[in-house]
Amino acid sequence: MKNSEKSEESETQDSPVDHLYEDISEWKINTGEETIHAKRMGGKFRTIKWLAASSWFLFFFAPYLRWNGSQAILFDIPGRQYHIFNLTILPQDVWMLSLVLLFFAIMLAVVTTMFGRVYCGFFCFQTIWVDAFTWIEEKLEGAPAKRRKLDKAKFSGAKLWIKTQKHFWWTLISLFTGLTFVAWFTDVFQLWQDYFTLSASSTEWGVLALFTVGTYVLAGFMREQACLWLCPYARIQAVMIDRETLLPTYDFNRGEPRGRLKKGETVDGNGDCIDCNQCVAVCPTGVDIRGGLDEGCITCALCIDACDSVMEKIDKPVGLIRYESIDALEGKYVAPLFKRPRVLVYLVIMTLAFGGIVYGLMNISGLDVKVLHERQPLFVLLSNGSIQNKYELKILNKTHDEMRVVVTTEGLDGAELVGAEKAFAVRPGRVTPYTVYVRYPRYDMDESSKSIIFKLQSVENKELNTSYKSMFLGPR
Repeated sequence: MKNSEKSEESETQDSPVDHLYEDISEWKINTGEETIHAKRMGGKFRTIKWLAASSWFLFFFAPYLRWNGSQAILFDIPGRQYHIFNLTILPQDVWMLSLVLLFFAIMLAVVTTMFGRVYCGFFCFQTIWVDAFTWIEEKLEGAPAKRRKLDKAKFSGAKLWIKTQKHFWWTLISLFTGLTFVAWFTDVFQLWQDYFTLSASSTEWGVLALFTVGTYVLAGFMREQACLWLCPYARIQAVMIDRETLLPTYDFNRGEPRGRLKKGETVDGNGDCIDCNQCVAVCPTGVDIRGGLDEGCITCALCIDACDSVMEKIDKPVGLIRYESIDALEGKYVAPLFKRPRVLVYLVIMTLAFGGIVYGLMNISGLDVKVLHERQPLFVLLSNGSIQNKYELKILNKTHDEMRVVVTTEGLDGAELVGAEKAFAVRPGRVTPYTVYVRYPRYDMDESSKSIIFKLQSVENKELNTSYKSMFLGPR
C-alpha cells in the first residue's frame, strides 16, 4: 500500500510494486484480538475449495472398506504390519515408506514454489475443518454481522439455545474425527463395539480424547491462530516462495488511488478499487491483501472471488486481485516452469522417488528370507571327511495365512542339506527362524569359500518364491 508520508522523490524512484511487498516489519498480522467471522460467498475458487475438501471423505470412509473379509486399509502398529488391500508392508520394507514421504514432501515443495501456500488454502485439514465449523456457525447464528452481535449480546435463553446447538454439532464432528483416526489403526467394526461396550483399551480412549478435544479447540476456537502460531509448515513454505511464485496479489498500479464509489458517480483520477473491503470480509485469516504480502495469507484466493464479483457489478475488468508473481507485476521476464532450476531439481527427485516406489511395489514379494552364517565355528570337519556349515534361516511370511515352505540349495553341486527334509511352517506376518546344515565333501573343496544359494518356495502358492546368496566356508 502506498505510504502518504513518503516523499515525492522516493515515489519516483520506487516502482509501484515495491509498495505491495513491504519489509516483514511492515506486514499486517492478525494477532487474534478478535474472532474472525469471514463472509462466505460463491465463486470459482470457493468451488475449487469445496472440491478439494471433498477429498477428505476418503479419510472418513476408507476404514470401512473390506477386502477378503478384513479391513482393506489397516496400519497395525502393535503387529508392525501395514495392510493395503492385498499388499502387506512390514518393517523390512520401510525404505518404500521413506520414498513415499520423500515424494510427497518434494511434491509440496514444487507446488509451493509455483503457487504458494495452496496446500494451506485448499487441502490442509485445519483449513477444511474450520470451514466446516464456520459453515455450521453461519447456518445457526447468521451472517458475520449477526454473529458478532450475538457474541456481544447478554446471556439469554435464545443465545444459550443457539450456542448449544452449534457446540453440539462441533462436538459430534470432533468425536467422529477422533474415532475415524483411531479406526485407521485397528479394525473399525471391532472398535465401534469396544467403545459402545466400554471395553476399549486405554490407548484407544486416550487417542480418541486427544483428537476430539484437539479438533474441537483448533477448528472451533483457535481457527486462523493455529495457522499463524502453531503450524510449522507455514514457516517452511514461506522460505520456498520466490519472485516467480504465483500468489494472490493486488494490482496497486490499477487499483490506486482507491475511493468509495457512490451511486451514479465516478471520480476522475481514482483507480478501480472502490474500497468496499469485500476482499477483507471474505478472508478466513483477516488479511487485507491490498497491503501486500502478509504472513497470515494462506493463498485460498477467496479475495479474488470477492473482488471479481465487485468488478463485474461496476462494469470493470476482473483481475484487480489475481494470481500473479512479483516479477510479472513489475513487467519482468518470467521463465517457464521447465526452465526454473529449482523446479527442475525438485522434479528430478520426485521422479526418482516415484520410480523407486513403483519398483518396490512391483517387486515386493509375499515371501522373504535372510540367511545368517554361523560364525563360531565357521565350519566343522566331520568324521566322514565332509565339511559342515551351520546357517540360520529367518523366513518372513508377508501374507495373511500360514504357509509351508520348501528349502533347497543351488550352486554347490554335491552338497547335502540337513534339517530341511520337510517343509517349514511359517506364521503369517512374522519372521520364523529355522536352523539348517550344509555338508560338502572336503576333497571337492578346492578353495576356502564357495557361493551357495538358498531357494525357498511356498507349497500352497508356487508363485511365491525367493532366494538368498550366501557363502560356504572351508579350511584354507
